[in-house]
Amino acid sequence: MDPELASLTQSAGTTVVTLMATEAWQAARDGVLELWRRVQPGRAEAAAAQLDASREDALAAGVSEDQQTLSELRTQWAGLFRRLLVAHPEAAAELRALLDELQPPGDDPQPRPTVQHATASGHARIYQAGRDQHITES
Repeated sequence: MDPELASLTQSAGTTVVTLMATEAWQAARDGVLELWRRVQPGRAEAAAAQLDASREDALAAGVSEDQQTLSELRTQWAGLFRRLLVAHPEAAAELRALLDELQPPGDDPQPRPTVQHATASGHARIYQAGRDQHITES
C-alpha cells in the first residue's frame, strides 16, 4: 500500500477511536457508516455492529485507563479502513474529506504526516517543507 494511504488509514483508525469517547461520536459513527454504505453496502451492517462494540470497549478502556486496549482498537480500525481502501482505492478522497469534517480546525489529536515527493535532475534544487520555510541564498 502506498505510504500516503497507509498514513490515511492510520489517521482514520486513530480519529474514529478517539471520537468514540466524545460528544462528536454520533456524527463520526454516521459518517463512517455512510462511507461504508456507499462503498461496501453489503458490509455496512457489520461495520455498524463493529463500531458499536468498539465504542463499548473504548469507553470501558477509558474508565480503567487501559491504553493497550485503546491502541488495539486504533490498530483494528486502521486495518478495517486499509482493507476498505485496498478493495476501493477511489474511496480515499471520501475518507480524507470525512476526517477533515470530523476534526475541528486546529484540533488535530494525531497530526497526519506530510508526504512529499520530488525529483531533481541536472543542477536543479528542490526545497520542500511541511510548514514554513525560509531560504537565504547568497
